[in-house]
Amino acid sequence: MKSPSGTIFVAGHRGMVGSAVLRRLEGEEVDVLTASRDKLDLAVPAQVQNFFENNSIDSVVFAAAKVGGIGANNNYPVEFLSDNVLMAVNAIKAAYANGVKRFLFLGSTCIYPRDCQQPIREESLLTGALEKTNEAYALAKIAGLKLCEYYRRQYGAMFHSAMPTNLYGPGDNYHPENSHVLPALIARFHEAKTTDAEQVQIWGTGSPRREFLHVDDLADALVHLIGIDDPPDWVNVGTGVDLSILELAQLVAKTVGYQGNIVTAPDRPDGTPVKCCDVSRIHNLGWKHAIDLSDGLANTYESFLRETDAQLLRSV
Repeated sequence: MKSPSGTIFVAGHRGMVGSAVLRRLEGEEVDVLTASRDKLDLAVPAQVQNFFENNSIDSVVFAAAKVGGIGANNNYPVEFLSDNVLMAVNAIKAAYANGVKRFLFLGSTCIYPRDCQQPIREESLLTGALEKTNEAYALAKIAGLKLCEYYRRQYGAMFHSAMPTNLYGPGDNYHPENSHVLPALIARFHEAKTTDAEQVQIWGTGSPRREFLHVDDLADALVHLIGIDDPPDWVNVGTGVDLSILELAQLVAKTVGYQGNIVTAPDRPDGTPVKCCDVSRIHNLGWKHAIDLSDGLANTYESFLRETDAQLLRSV
């Protein structure tokens, strides 16, 4: 594996993943390029083309995306599909047109069929129906993954993809309705602790099983992947270890210091019953995660408290 070099454009640098990539690249002998949305709207083709024309870019880590939990995906499928497709297509097309040597596209393991065999292997893509609650987002990510694959096949461009499992860590979004499950639980249990609430309700039955990866581990995996000469078209990035949502809630409660009751809401959607990655492919490429969930949750809760005190907590 080679060390990263040249100029790397990190798209979506203000998000949880993008900011983790910036942290990981500190100390590397690279020039890091970023652009805020007021300077570059990735959904506008002309702006994206001009940006790539006016900057000498060797590699792209594409972490820009419209993201959210079950509620947001259910309520805003038009935006989750159209915004994410537009950003991906514009960036991939402009990158190739302007001689970018490496493009690493970030997807999600929600691209895989709802009921595919567990743990999820990369070969499961497009072998069955998607989970309806995040179908729009999954379709957009499949489109980006496939476009990278096709540019590589048709033109020989080193465009490839990484499919991370459920992420958490510093800089996450804590919106009460639209956030992912883990930050939503942190915020809910923190509030319950500060208000001495007798119980906390979690969505669904608590039985679905999920895998969680600290965002700093993902950033390390991405830097690892851009240093590989001939990576797979797409590769899962995860821990290979899962737990139930109820078990997760109990672990979050312990981390936060909440001692009340946890109740479920079976009338709320569960989503995919089980989602855990087969990570043998990325292990064979020489990378494994380093942060276990207990330590990662403690780190994330500390970040939550700091971001709250500094009035920097994301909740949009």
